[in-house]
Parts: sequence; structure tokens; C-alpha cells
Amino acid sequence: MKSLLLAMILSFSVSTYANVKVGIVNIQKIIVTIKEGKSVDSTLKKSFASKQKKIQAMEADIKDMQEKLQKQSKVLSDSAKAKKMEEINKKVMEARAQMNKYQKEIQKQEADLKKPILEKLKPIIDDISKDEGVAMTFEISSNPVVYAQNKVDLTDKVIKAYDKKHSK
Repeated sequence: MKSLLLAMILSFSVSTYANVKVGIVNIQKIIVTIKEGKSVDSTLKKSFASKQKKIQAMEADIKDMQEKLQKQSKVLSDSAKAKKMEEINKKVMEARAQMNKYQKEIQKQEADLKKPILEKLKPIIDDISKDEGVAMTFEISSNPVVYAQNKVDLTDKVIKAYDKKHSK
């Protein structure tokens, strides 16, 4: 009796969800495609480029110090070599620390710039999901839907709707 009841519940559950339409969106594609997202990308690239120049200058300084040490190594005493190596290692550690600092700054800047886009994106995804008659919409990079019988990609419609609503 229990197995018959369980079978009936399972068959009801499966038949109920068999015609469910699932929406999917690719948020990353949306952000890099919409006009506002391209502006964010441009800002981030400029910020990254300026920081990268500073890191490259530090790397060039370290390389120069290493080359000088190599040229002078035959005439320097062991204690002088050790002191120069210590200076080089200190510069390397400073460069790594600076690189980590810049990486965190870029990540924070990216999050700050994308946050308003994501906030404006949510109601658009909701509206398009309702218009398309989907029961649920998943972001495909974070929650990939392995299989859905009725799967609808809403990404391109969201891009168009976002640019139409929020173009400057």
C-alpha cells in the first residue's frame, strides 16, 4: 500500500513538472554586451593599465638590480653580495604586496561598478521571464541547468531590454 501511494505521488510530481519551462541567462555575457557594461569594462581596463605600468616599472627596477649584482658579483665581498640580494628580495616582496593590493582594488572597483547594473538587471530578467512564461530562471554560469526539457535562453532579450531601458 505504501509503495503504491509513493508511486502515485512520484508520478504526479513528475507529470506536474514535465511541462515546466525553465529560463536561463548568462549574466557575464549580458554585462559585457550592454552599453553600460562596455563602459564599466573600459574604466576597468584603464585602471588596470595604469596599475600594470607601475608594476612593470617595479619589475624593471628589480631586473636592473639583479643585472648589476651579476656584473659586480666577482668584485663584491660575500657580505656585500648578501646585502644586495637582501635589497633585491625586499623589492620583490614589495612588488608582490603592491600587486596584491592592486588586484584587490580592481576587484572592489569591478564589484562597485557592476552592482548598479545587477540591481537594474533583476527586474528586467523578472519581466522577460514572466513574458516568456518560464517557471524559473537560472544564471547559467553559477547554477548550470544540466537538463531541462523546456529550456529558454533569455540572455539576448535581456540585453536588448536593458539597453532600451537604460541607454544614456
